[in-house]
Amino acid sequence: MIHNKKLRIGILGGGQLGAMLIRSAIDYGFEISVLDKDVNAPAARYTNSFTLGDPENYDDVVAFGAQCDIVTIEKEAVSTKALKYLQDKGVQIHPSPELLATIQDKQEQKEFLKLHNIPVVPYVPVASKDELYGHTSRLPACLKMRRNGYDGKGVMMLHSEKDIENAFDGPAILEQKVKIKQEISVIVARGEDGAIEYYEPTLMVFDPEKHLLDFQICPASLDFEITNQAYAIAIKIATKMSLVGIMAIEMFITDDNKLLVNEIAPRPHNSGHHTIEACATSQYEQLIRAITGIPLGDTRLNCKAGLVNLIETGKRLDLSAIMNRPAIHLHYYGKQNSKPGRKIGHITITEPNIEGVIAQIAAIKNILN
Repeated sequence: MIHNKKLRIGILGGGQLGAMLIRSAIDYGFEISVLDKDVNAPAARYTNSFTLGDPENYDDVVAFGAQCDIVTIEKEAVSTKALKYLQDKGVQIHPSPELLATIQDKQEQKEFLKLHNIPVVPYVPVASKDELYGHTSRLPACLKMRRNGYDGKGVMMLHSEKDIENAFDGPAILEQKVKIKQEISVIVARGEDGAIEYYEPTLMVFDPEKHLLDFQICPASLDFEITNQAYAIAIKIATKMSLVGIMAIEMFITDDNKLLVNEIAPRPHNSGHHTIEACATSQYEQLIRAITGIPLGDTRLNCKAGLVNLIETGKRLDLSAIMNRPAIHLHYYGKQNSKPGRKIGHITITEPNIEGVIAQIAAIKNILN
């Protein structure tokens, strides 16, 4: 239903995802508040209700959330204990504290998926760096921190035993290296009433060194069977987790054409940025619809789309040659003091065919390099 009263929506985190989420929420007339520990966070300039505080701090989240009707997130690193307290006091929390607690820990996330017969990359848990020496027979393998990894941080390849010396020390999972043909993402939304909508799979290509998304293409142009399997996995995860909101499910397609779930993000996601220009309903508007009880929107593509991330290099970024090109949409995040290797913006490409998207991506990457 469309709410008559002006709902107060709180967002934990003030990064670029929060900034893009606010712009959709404003169209519905909702009051938006943001909690972030950086007064210059990208989302801060889009709201007159910004609170300086730490989304991982119990007291900060409780004080912030007490002023809201609904609290949602733009990153996973938040205090689930505070969110549970707020939920018990009558504040709507989407996604739920229980879902977030499962997602925050990569081992718990994988155990949940395995419990529900959802295929994942084979792995073993490790408590410390020293424990890795007992798993040298599994190398090469991918080491991932159990908690607080993002944008390629907390992920490293261990090619041989000598790499263990430089491995991070702490609770982690060691994933089997699988032969991957493609990496895709399916974004799925689920409303309070259980209604589900999903977006076409997006092909993701990552920088092998930074483990950051380099560029993406939508649709991923997969065969019919794989596409339907990906949709079925996304729907099953959203349903089993009782999602209210939006979720990106990253999957590997192996050389033998099997799907394996890599990771889940219960929030707007880089792989869905293109939906702003390319879909009838963006992932951001869809999240607002889902958490406020408004019927979910149409997810069909209006065109073919691509995306190139803009990464901080420490050098001046001249985009004039790119902006002279047709069908280009710039999103510059306005981050201050961004570190090299971090995302500072993205460029979305909209074209009538995939060939045009691929040509544009190649040209843009050539200019950037």
